[in-house]
Amino acid sequence: MPFSIAELRRYRTDWTAFDLAVTGFFPPVHEQRLKPGRFFNGYVQTYVERDVRAIVNFRDLRPFQQFLTLLAGRIGQVVNYTSLSNDIGVSSTTIKSWIGVLKASFLVFELPPFFENIRKRVVKSPKIYFTDTGLAAHLLGLGSPEQAMRDPARGGLYENLVILDVVKTLLNRGQQPDLYFYRDTHGTEVDLVIRQGRKLLPVEIKSASTFTPEFLRGIEALRKTIGNRCRPGAVLYNGPEPFQIQTTQVLNPMLHAADMGRLLET
Repeated sequence: MPFSIAELRRYRTDWTAFDLAVTGFFPPVHEQRLKPGRFFNGYVQTYVERDVRAIVNFRDLRPFQQFLTLLAGRIGQVVNYTSLSNDIGVSSTTIKSWIGVLKASFLVFELPPFFENIRKRVVKSPKIYFTDTGLAAHLLGLGSPEQAMRDPARGGLYENLVILDVVKTLLNRGQQPDLYFYRDTHGTEVDLVIRQGRKLLPVEIKSASTFTPEFLRGIEALRKTIGNRCRPGAVLYNGPEPFQIQTTQVLNPMLHAADMGRLLET
């Protein structure tokens, strides 16, 4: 895995979420002070022309390159193989194979849905996130934090950044991430569900800079659905300071790098 938010504090302490979303977490960018655009140009070229060709015998790389860009635009969304197939002009089977290639080469992370012992009709397809947000931002042509903040992918990039930092925090502790998302067919959703033994910690992730009680709706709905297995939960958002509300933690993981650890320990 690339660096975590906490690890990047050794290079700079005033990161904002969208600084990180565009810069990414790859060590060479920070240790060698490389420009992200230049680094990712070389990274994509090397990855596609060398690594992918070693796995898949491509006659034409252009559809795969288009696939990468389309996938970057859909981070945080439930995977729709048919939609991607129609947009690129290849079969759904090929799309599944390509996603398998990205997972095998650690470019993407698949977040499965949680539906264990739930009587409601729920979504049962996974979501896809990039291992590094800087790569996703590069594929979308986002070269500055300001661009990322205005882009339709803003929420997905922020969600991607936070979820992958939870993954890194757990891996750095020697723990295997046991993570899910929850969404029923009525659209009620919790962005991240962390299994901790027999308990489940629901986490809502918002790129907004202002907290609203509406952020708690999905957490409260999941709590009613699964009962006492559900812990109070947390909201991670992009506001100026962390604060407490009722029994649910509300934290800003970007300003307080230790918050991921606090979240997982409570």
